[in-house]
Amino acid sequence: MKVGVSFWERNIGSVEMGLEGVGDLSLHIVLSKLGAEDAARVACVSRRLRVSSSEDSLWSEFCSRDLCLSAPLDPHGNPAHSFKAAYQSWREAFGMYPWALVKRVKRCWDNLRNWLSINFPEAHATLRGGASEADIQELESALKLKLPLPTRLLYRLCDGQELPTGNTSKSELGLIGGYSFYTHLVNVYLLPIRQIIRETKDIVRQLGFARKSKYIAVAESLTSDDKYFFLNCTNGQLYVGTKNLSNLGEMLPCVPNALIRSVHDLNGDQQQDAMLLWLEEHGNRLQNGVIKLRGEGAARSINLFPEVSPLCSAVVTNGVQVRASAVFVPEFADIHDDSEKYWFAYSIRMSLLPEGCIINGMHYNSCQLQRRQWIIRANDAIVSNVNAEAVIGKYPLLHPSEEEFVYESCTPLPSSSGSIEGFFTFVPGSLFDPKGSEFKVQVGNSPLQLPEYIF
Repeated sequence: MKVGVSFWERNIGSVEMGLEGVGDLSLHIVLSKLGAEDAARVACVSRRLRVSSSEDSLWSEFCSRDLCLSAPLDPHGNPAHSFKAAYQSWREAFGMYPWALVKRVKRCWDNLRNWLSINFPEAHATLRGGASEADIQELESALKLKLPLPTRLLYRLCDGQELPTGNTSKSELGLIGGYSFYTHLVNVYLLPIRQIIRETKDIVRQLGFARKSKYIAVAESLTSDDKYFFLNCTNGQLYVGTKNLSNLGEMLPCVPNALIRSVHDLNGDQQQDAMLLWLEEHGNRLQNGVIKLRGEGAARSINLFPEVSPLCSAVVTNGVQVRASAVFVPEFADIHDDSEKYWFAYSIRMSLLPEGCIINGMHYNSCQLQRRQWIIRANDAIVSNVNAEAVIGKYPLLHPSEEEFVYESCTPLPSSSGSIEGFFTFVPGSLFDPKGSEFKVQVGNSPLQLPEYIF
């Protein structure tokens, strides 16, 4: 139970009588339930309680629970002489911020860092240390604005990513990741403060925003020159540019507007802005396997095509598995175009299961794609019905247990909601040496939907 300061001031005597007779183990449990602030207040009651509330095992629990620390480290990652000292150093370093918000922002970064360190260490190595208050004040002074409190804290704990210089092999290590289709390759980095200042001055001036604009550029794709994310420091919303960004300044919100407000909990008013919500959602998707890495060796990157149901369909026909999913492509969107308002990229992954191709009880060690038929709907109306040979000019030959054959394409929609489904026509064996009659492989219905969170 959370106990306020006034309780201790009014009830010191009863607290002393009530806790003095409690055994050491029980006392430790009671203090750990109270939390760090109240444990510190209990220390003022008596000598015995001061000793008990100063035990480092107790503060180890507080550090683990509040700050996800398994070792006594200060905010700069330096060892402290005790867990209590480590906890105090964090409170002192971030004393100007609501403590509940500090814990939440740290948890957000810990989730991202932990996933990257295990799965994508080369991208983890690009994360910078926390910015200082002086760094943030320099940004605010240079751009004549005030950062929302949650975003300010995000940068205090991690100053974005170290950007690659002259090494194109590192241009796909963006924390946010991306997608590709045809020759269009997107990979989004979180910008450090020094780059925010530079990019904001350049981009905002080029886009013709008002001189007193409160937009700052916080993320962009380094593999394409048309995907930028802007934080509005007045309303706390994060925006992404559309096809009309350069001529009309057109942008779309990246986080549900209803979520960007002050929320009231037992710890008081806790602010949240789009940057925090956006990074929390991204971390959750990585942790839950909704999105994953794709590629090999130095060419790996975070891929935004969903990998799990219901955002990813998976259908097996005669031993051929086809997985399909889609992502919204904001940088191609044109809200003023009635027929091509929204663009979606879709990814098709096909493979042959270990038992091979099975037709009428017969097993074949290979099969090859011949044709495709796509039905694309906007809402419930068919807007495209494609029946043609090959996929992107290729006729993939599948063998059991080989890696998936992957290809990506894109389609415009006049509405923000639709779907894509269809069939592939395969022949057992190969096109040059068919072993039987052609057969159809189903592609499950995949939603084309303007998402609540845009990445």
